[in-house]
Amino acid sequence: MLRRGSLSNYVLIAQDDLNTLGFRTGGLDGIFGAATQNAVRAYQSSRGLAADGIVGCNTWRSLQENVVGTGPTNTTIN
Repeated sequence: MLRRGSLSNYVLIAQDDLNTLGFRTGGLDGIFGAATQNAVRAYQSSRGLAADGIVGCNTWRSLQENVVGTGPTNTTIN
């Protein structure tokens, strides 16, 4: 589970996914701050998920399913 204040490579992956899908996190730094939380909420709302700003199992699964096949963008980590 990722939430505001989390610091990890998983946060970095979530940020990369969100940015790739057009939900801006304010950077790729592995720090779950206000901008990442807002991006998560916006993403959740757009997908009909509970917009709590927390990346739990349903949000993580949705992110991973939706980012597959998008190809590299200027924010995608290589």
